[in-house]
Amino acid sequence: MSEATLTSKGQITIPADIRKSMSINPKDRLTFTPMPDGTVVLRAKTKSIKDLKGMLKPPHGVAVSMVDMRMGGD
Repeated sequence: MSEATLTSKGQITIPADIRKSMSINPKDRLTFTPMPDGTVVLRAKTKSIKDLKGMLKPPHGVAVSMVDMRMGGD
């Protein structure tokens, strides 16, 4: 188990073994998610929303016009 100390400025140094296991590097962004039981989940934000482009393809032959999308057409 790794341990870190919070400074008076609210900063911590993430231990090297944790940085390595999470593949995080300087300037990487991290998220902290408080859970109902009091634990906090730390995640590395390694993906951009742009990485999702092209993941979902419409079924062959299905097309929806912009008008139908805006108007909720039949």
